[in-house]
Amino acid sequence: MKLSKTLAALTMTAVLGTGAAMAQVNVMLPANPGGGWDSLGRQAFQAMNDAGIYTGGVNFTNTGGAGGTVGLAEFLGTSSGQPDALAVFGAITVGAIALNNSPINLAEFRPVARMTAEYLVIAVAADSPYNTLAELVEGIKADPGAAALGGGSAGGVDHISLALLAQAGDIPVADLNYIPQTSGAETVTAIVNGTLVAGVSGTSEFAQFAEQGRIKLLAVTSAERRPNLPDVPTFKEAGYDVEIANWRGILAAPGAPDDNYAMWVDNFTKLSQSDAWKKVLEAQGWEDYFLAGEEFGAFIAEETERQGQILKDAGLVN
Repeated sequence: MKLSKTLAALTMTAVLGTGAAMAQVNVMLPANPGGGWDSLGRQAFQAMNDAGIYTGGVNFTNTGGAGGTVGLAEFLGTSSGQPDALAVFGAITVGAIALNNSPINLAEFRPVARMTAEYLVIAVAADSPYNTLAELVEGIKADPGAAALGGGSAGGVDHISLALLAQAGDIPVADLNYIPQTSGAETVTAIVNGTLVAGVSGTSEFAQFAEQGRIKLLAVTSAERRPNLPDVPTFKEAGYDVEIANWRGILAAPGAPDDNYAMWVDNFTKLSQSDAWKKVLEAQGWEDYFLAGEEFGAFIAEETERQGQILKDAGLVN
């Protein structure tokens, strides 16, 4: 498998200052440049520098593949026991570990902080006969195999959100006809041309197409209605106890020294409270989803169990 190596030209050492009194932090970005994980890592450290929380050097490594598991495996092999070694990951990684039969165990890493989230919306074509989530669920229930549904990669958060909806709507998860799409734009095209009865993607990807009148948004997976989508009910409001987010966060290396680990938990806690980070959240359209340290670790364990069971119910893993 071809891996992209450290992007020296993108190293922020010069940008963030000399940091003579600080060791350089090495950050694994387990995806190709330009995506959500890449942006989170770079934006977080730029904001940390702007806020004066950490002004030392940062060396980023981009290693994409298999939902982050390739990069995390490399991180595990090179950084175990090391201080100032961090990695970005997210909800997609949890399912990818099971789907790819990866030996990675997230419990081995030290949980630093859950930073952002993007909630999901389910949409149908503008001329669809379905105007509510309940109507859509009843339509799927009538003939699950005929109701093609789409979203991101198999086993990802889009797929899992539909599996949770199926469970809540008394539809056997394994009966869902889920067709993975390469992007939110492709999902919209498939909805509009009738290839898909409905599709799921992040709010930022679907909102623009709803504004253009190409699709109808039936519900959002957040606990409360989103300020930018005030007319879109939540799954819970529609009668389905489903809440899920495409979250992203930071891990420290397995066996990282306690004092260094505590320092990074503190740094990211300060970052989450800073004006510099709030500006990043607003500019990027990210939701604040902060949770630190061992509480984040407990959340990862719960997500691992929940997603693992859903993937088994869907027949994707044994």
